[in-house]
Amino acid sequence: MPGLTATIVTLNEEANVRAALESVAWADEIVVVDSRSSDDTAAIARTFTDKVVVRDWPGYIEQKNYAASIAAHDWILSLDADERVTVDLAREIRGIMSAEPPCAGYRVPRVSFYLGRWIRSTDWYPDCQLRLYDRRRARWQGRHVHESVKADGPTATLCEDLLHYPYRDIAHHLATIDRYTTLSARQMFENGRRTGAAGAALHGPAAFLRNYVLRGGFLDGGPGLLVSALNSYYVFLKFAKLWELQQKSGTGGAGGTGGAGGAGDNGGRHT
Repeated sequence: MPGLTATIVTLNEEANVRAALESVAWADEIVVVDSRSSDDTAAIARTFTDKVVVRDWPGYIEQKNYAASIAAHDWILSLDADERVTVDLAREIRGIMSAEPPCAGYRVPRVSFYLGRWIRSTDWYPDCQLRLYDRRRARWQGRHVHESVKADGPTATLCEDLLHYPYRDIAHHLATIDRYTTLSARQMFENGRRTGAAGAALHGPAAFLRNYVLRGGFLDGGPGLLVSALNSYYVFLKFAKLWELQQKSGTGGAGGTGGAGGAGDNGGRHT
């Protein structure tokens, strides 16, 4: 029966980290890598584990790979401070870990709580994330935004949801959208993506139609409507910022407008 290490990277997460750590207290080991928080995050973490490392922030990918590298076990369950492992999900994971797992990694469906409701529609759900993995065959990759675990081998998807509490309120949501659309636009620009001003404007309505109608946002009432609207705003804004980068660089032109954004375009992955 292989051991399992739960890893969490933190920065000023005193409001969240206790509940996150409580949800993985059943793991064989907990590793917390804190990026010099100015609040009580590290102190709270030390009440759950003696493996709390404080180090400078090198970026999400580097910090999460570092946390996995210092684990005592090869199997890693990576958790963000605003996420919670339910009793049912813990039971499912323990079942997989009762023998050597056949896959290199496992995706977990993630459901977000927003404006008093669990959102099981729009681009936000099921938002599967590869979080349970064998560090010998998988590691975090990416560049500026939307980092993810890439596995060298077969993967599978679990049944039980990972709970996600991404935003305190709409103001927090909007601030996150602004930050992540800047990073997304930079990443698209570096990848050679281009758009025109008209193309940027069209992406937003297309994203709203996909979220609210095709992916059932209307089923979640007022919160579903707001999520659909803000998801479409996110998509519009990242293409508008891409167009702005083109003007500043002198490249201009419409180029390829690409898609209207996918499940990773909710802007809430790191909050």
